[in-house]
Amino acid sequence: MKFLRYGPEGHEKPGVLDRDGKIRDLSGKLGDLAGESVRVERLAELAGIDPASLPEVEGTPRIGPCLARVPNFYCIGLNYARHAAEAGMDLPREPILFSKATSALSGPYDPVIIPPGSEKTDWEVELGVVIGRRAEHVSEAEALNCVAGYCVVNDVSERAFQIERGGQWIKGKSAPTFGPVGPWLVSADEVPDPQSLRLSMRLNGEVRQDSSTSDMVFAVAEIISYMSRFMALVPGDIIATGTPEGVGMGLDPPRFLRPGDVMELEVEGLGRQRQEVLAWPG
Repeated sequence: MKFLRYGPEGHEKPGVLDRDGKIRDLSGKLGDLAGESVRVERLAELAGIDPASLPEVEGTPRIGPCLARVPNFYCIGLNYARHAAEAGMDLPREPILFSKATSALSGPYDPVIIPPGSEKTDWEVELGVVIGRRAEHVSEAEALNCVAGYCVVNDVSERAFQIERGGQWIKGKSAPTFGPVGPWLVSADEVPDPQSLRLSMRLNGEVRQDSSTSDMVFAVAEIISYMSRFMALVPGDIIATGTPEGVGMGLDPPRFLRPGDVMELEVEGLGRQRQEVLAWPG
């Protein structure tokens, strides 16, 4: 199933897409899409509901982030072989882990705001993995059983903050609006092989990224198993699994986001995002 959240910012309701692409209201069955409500077992229960039996949502409401609250927003760095090459870096021997602040979470069509002092705001289309079962020391063979579903993530990054200002990468990853997720949380049963999905990103209509998750250095199952050795993954966690080649930092000359730019991102089967880039209003 394709779950989503719709409505004004801060007042979203849970919904689901029916076969005709219409939004159906799930709020009578579910408080919101977050934490325990995205457990594998809970989503399986919801899959038994006929969407046609739910109220149809009229009009074209705003689509919010597909999760209401995220316990942890994890990311994997340099996880595409050709992206590592464009960055001039060796392939990692183990997954590179870092985090985005959960306050960066935003909707798939909400604007991206360039923060004050930014010089090098960049784009990154990524496959997002949503955890649906507590995972501690799980094997690779069992890892995908801990996945509730998948979504599109734009891991917006300020490269000067990330690389040139010292400290950890989280500084360049966490400005408000730097974490568009959605439009949908697609249940894991609709994604039989997360390692064969096409990812793409267009900037002002021009293709900048066009690749496949088959180019990942570490597959989704490897990432989950590896992370579970060091921490407990819990329902509602998002893992952004890395970006393919074609980011602005890797172009010659580099090209970073400017007010008025439009980003369009897609992961096969998981929907599309579109964000206009705006200057910080202050």
